[in-house]
Amino acid sequence: MNIVPNWRRVVAISLSFWMQIFGVAVLLYPEVKFRWTEQDSDPVFFWWAGLLLLLAGIIGRLFEQSDSKWREWARIGGVAGLLLVIAYLCTSTVRAAEAPPPITSATEQQTLDIAVPFILKKEGVRLVAYLDGGGVATICGGLTSASGIDVYIGMPAMTMEECLRHMRIKVAEYRRGLHRYFNATTLQTRLPATRDTAYTSLAFNVGIGTAGKSTAVRRLNAGQIADGCEAITWFNKDGGRVIRGLFERRKDEKALCLMGL
Repeated sequence: MNIVPNWRRVVAISLSFWMQIFGVAVLLYPEVKFRWTEQDSDPVFFWWAGLLLLLAGIIGRLFEQSDSKWREWARIGGVAGLLLVIAYLCTSTVRAAEAPPPITSATEQQTLDIAVPFILKKEGVRLVAYLDGGGVATICGGLTSASGIDVYIGMPAMTMEECLRHMRIKVAEYRRGLHRYFNATTLQTRLPATRDTAYTSLAFNVGIGTAGKSTAVRRLNAGQIADGCEAITWFNKDGGRVIRGLFERRKDEKALCLMGL
């Protein structure tokens, strides 16, 4: 097997060669981006773009090259641009076909009725103050003095009713904080009480800023609801190691998130 004599010219200006290079690059880009940034890309668009570019590379073998280097690169750029536009249109068509019917988002009370018991179950309930792993006085479902109540070792034990009341206030704060990261469409049509609970529980556990800037929220805002629910499960590690308790919590949050989809 020998290399063609004019391989330098093929590498320089061949339409079929560069369409296949672009096609492979487009298919690899989402994986490389995720590995370096842990941010996902639209899989539908990149699949269509890669497929069309690779097909163009195959078809391009049937056409003769021009003697003009500039004319060939103009053709390469024009074909690549056209195929990316077609890929975008194909993506829009698929998204429109997959789009679920509009739903009505839950009120704060509806969400809290589900979220507070769910979060308490995951956080654990202790009605007598104790020191957490960081040496901070904690009570109820992870409440500290930063929650707006005076928590100290030796304080009177809470009743369950007091614990629930304080938790509703705190969980509501996390919900409102996270909602600042949602766009108008998400707030109006994509947050039934169960999905709202899943995202609020994530924020309560990892922090409002971390949850708000996550791929899970970006996907939900983009209308990729199931993909957003899947991205919730990525927060299952501590110190780079998967923790069973976090794994189980994310699995249950994902199940809540997907309900009614």
